[in-house]
Amino acid sequence: MTLLEQNKPAIEVSHLVKTFSGVTAVNDVSFTVEKGEIIGFLGPNGAGKSTTMRMLTGYMPATSGSISICGFPVATQSEEIKRRVGYMPENNPLPEDMRISEYLYYRGRLKEVPRSKLGSRIDEVLEVCDLKRVRHRIIGQLSKGFRQRVGIAEAILAEPPVIIMDEPTIGLDPHQIIIVRDLIASLRGRMTVIISSHILPEIEMTCDRVLIINQGRVVAQGTPAALRREILGHVRYEIIISGDFSSLNRVVSLVDPNITVALQDETDAEGFKTVVLTTDKDEELGEVLLKKLIEAHFRVRSLNRQRPTLEDVFLAATRRSWDVIDKK
Repeated sequence: MTLLEQNKPAIEVSHLVKTFSGVTAVNDVSFTVEKGEIIGFLGPNGAGKSTTMRMLTGYMPATSGSISICGFPVATQSEEIKRRVGYMPENNPLPEDMRISEYLYYRGRLKEVPRSKLGSRIDEVLEVCDLKRVRHRIIGQLSKGFRQRVGIAEAILAEPPVIIMDEPTIGLDPHQIIIVRDLIASLRGRMTVIISSHILPEIEMTCDRVLIINQGRVVAQGTPAALRREILGHVRYEIIISGDFSSLNRVVSLVDPNITVALQDETDAEGFKTVVLTTDKDEELGEVLLKKLIEAHFRVRSLNRQRPTLEDVFLAATRRSWDVIDKK
């Protein structure tokens, strides 16, 4: 690692713009990714995700703005960028007639992995990607899941500091998705990873931060928890209880003075009602709520936290950006 790389973030994007025949696909996008982070890159179809990722890798030039990878500008130092980026495009094209081990050896030599280290490195990525038992299979005979893992193995083969994956779990079954998710999570801290995906629960479980893009602009970025607070601003608790409901507001205010209470009118035969509590605190309050309710002689049948999902955040952020565009 050079001194330049030591002192720079893994990725810096500043005022990035890309136009095609007068149509703006990426419009003034800026963000920074630190070393070792795993970032989820989200957006509706046509939002500019794949275009941005191609510009990050140097496969597509930007119309304006700047990108640097480990301190090296993509526009002027393409050879340095190729040494530092592993790229897995959507629908990754692989040679149908090569065996997995042959393909990885071929790609390793292109990526300048020394011959003395290449054999052991291929063994390592085959182990990490759970491909050892099929290393001699012809790629054209592999299932979609195995082909995706070959693509990831190729991307990490030369141990680049930055990995960019465009829809790495597309077309996979739930079991295959879990394998790929765990594989990506294992890279945390060792490599910087940007993942584009439509499978939002996987992004939430895998990524440290999320960038949401719509109409070519970044409309939200941060950790899933921070985005929930920023965009939705509340957490809900659904509780089924019985007791002195006239004291309920006083009891729950001991946990959070700003909590709001919505009490259903219907009472079942045993005197239980459903109560919905809403708070802007993201930290877990369930245990404290349960303790205070029991101390106040409420009978508690169930208490469930209904935290907004990343899908809720995604829909709200893109909807908000559409509202801004409509007003212009």
